[in-house]
Amino acid sequence: MIRILVVDDHPVVREGLTSALGDEPEFDVVGAVGSAEEARAVVRSLQPDVVLLDLELPDRNGVEAIPDLLQANPQVRVLVLTAYDTEERVVGAVRAGARGYLLKGASLEEIGRAIRAVAGGGSYLEPRVAPKLLGRLAGRATTLSRREREVLRLVAQGLSTKQVARRLGITERTVKFHVASILNKLGAENRAQAVAVAAQRGLL
Repeated sequence: MIRILVVDDHPVVREGLTSALGDEPEFDVVGAVGSAEEARAVVRSLQPDVVLLDLELPDRNGVEAIPDLLQANPQVRVLVLTAYDTEERVVGAVRAGARGYLLKGASLEEIGRAIRAVAGGGSYLEPRVAPKLLGRLAGRATTLSRREREVLRLVAQGLSTKQVARRLGITERTVKFHVASILNKLGAENRAQAVAVAAQRGLL
C-alpha cells in the first residue's frame, strides 16, 4: 500500500484527487491539505510515502517547500503536480529534491504510474517538461556504454536500484556505479535530469 498526501490550494482539486486515487486498491490517501505548513506537519506525523505537491501554495512557493518536506521525513518522495512548466519551476523543483514532475491535465493513469515509480525509488518526468531542464544543463558530447544505456532505460521506466539489479542480473553496487557514471556524462544532478537529457539526445 502506497500512502499518499495530496497538497493543493484548491479544495475541488484536492477532493477530486483524493476520490480518484482512493479508488485504486494500492493507494491510501492519508491526507489532503492546502498549504506548505500543513503539508510539513502531516509529513512529520503521518509519514506518507509520496507527496503529490502543487507549486502554487498560499503560504510558500512549492519549490521552496520541498526541502522542508524532506527534512520532516527524508524518506518521503515528492511528486510535483502543477500547472506551471516554466524552466525555473521545473529545474528548481528537481534540484530541490522532487522525484517527479507532472503537469495538471495528466491522466489518472499517468499520475498513478508516476506515483508507483517514485514510491519504488525511481523517478518520473513528464516528457512535456523535459526540454525545460536542457537550458540549464551542459551540452557536452556524450557516449554511454551499452550497459549504461540498459541501466538508463530501466531507470527511465521508474525502476529502483534493486529492481534494475534484479532485471540485469548484476549487483546493486554495480547499478549505483553505472548511475553515477551516467549522471557525470550527462551533466545531470539526479536521475530525473538524466532521463530528460537522455531522451532529448536520443540516448533512450
